Amino acid sequence: MIRKIHIREHERGLLFVRGDFRALLMPGSHWLIGLHQRVEIIDTLKTRFDHPLLDVLVEKPDVRAEIEVIDLGAMERAIVWKDDRLLQILPPGRHAFWKTRATIEIEIFSIIDKVRFVHPRLQAVLAASDSQRFFDGVMVTDHEEVLLYRDGKLLERLGEGLHVFWKGNGAIRWQSVDKREQTADVAGQEIITSDKVTLRVNLVVNYVVTDPLRAVQSTTDHTQALYREAQLALRAAVGTKPLDPLLADKESVGAEVRDALTKRASELGISVKSVGLRDIILPGDMKTLLNQVISATKEAEANLIRRREETAAARSQANTAKLLAENPLLIRLKELEMLKDVLAGSNATFVLGQGDIADQLRALVATKTS
Repeated sequence: MIRKIHIREHERGLLFVRGDFRALLMPGSHWLIGLHQRVEIIDTLKTRFDHPLLDVLVEKPDVRAEIEVIDLGAMERAIVWKDDRLLQILPPGRHAFWKTRATIEIEIFSIIDKVRFVHPRLQAVLAASDSQRFFDGVMVTDHEEVLLYRDGKLLERLGEGLHVFWKGNGAIRWQSVDKREQTADVAGQEIITSDKVTLRVNLVVNYVVTDPLRAVQSTTDHTQALYREAQLALRAAVGTKPLDPLLADKESVGAEVRDALTKRASELGISVKSVGLRDIILPGDMKTLLNQVISATKEAEANLIRRREETAAARSQANTAKLLAENPLLIRLKELEMLKDVLAGSNATFVLGQGDIADQLRALVATKTS
């Protein structure tokens, strides 16, 4: 039985005889003789060449001349570009591509030592539909630092920007540390002062992580560690002071807590910026007692001021009496001033005769008054 087949320009034919591959048929017309010959038509416009018998086909020189074969080991990956556009990201294994009129560019990467993936066309690679199968990535902002680990070992400290890593090269993980100033509120701490008064104190600690690596390695949670240290420092500072000095100078307590906290914080990779007592809350009965003490104190101060003013007034009167006794003319002037005040607004007319004018005026005033 003889039959004729035609292979078009963009096609290739795989000739099989009794199931075994015999030859690669190029474009044109071909005659098949017998029932045992079979031809598979392959469209080379599909750049990637996949076939169950690929390992057999690539051993033939005529097939090898028409396709590009890539053999990738377990720790190798490849990126294929077609006409300067991303075609495919390849995992380990054997891959074949037709050498057509398109320009095929193949980049092979070894991921044994290079965990990070750096490429001038990074965004184009990450835009591929299957990129998540091959890559992990982390975006680092300008206010943080990221610690990169592989198999539990610190590999790199990452700064600002986008960082991409190959998958399949050990257990990759990263930890972000915020380098901005942060606030820890140590709220509602019940502390007994040295004079046995129970207070509730709220403390505010402002801090910055200055050494992210030390902050991560020294403790499981540097924020909680700083919180606990602030609690202990606050209890030590407040518990050694009586109530009155504590209420009178809260700033000194904050400074004492900061001094105690600074050394320990530096061991955690943290710099303490400021510490302050935000609130000191007293029990209800203690508030009443303090109010009574304050009221009594203010009343005593008012009485003292009142007595001081009375003493000053008495002293002034004594001085005036002494001056009047030593100067009779001052007495006459005082009498005239008093007479002026008495006659103020009066329309009375006085006729004075001989004698002392003052005596006559006193007699007239006394008569009018009676």
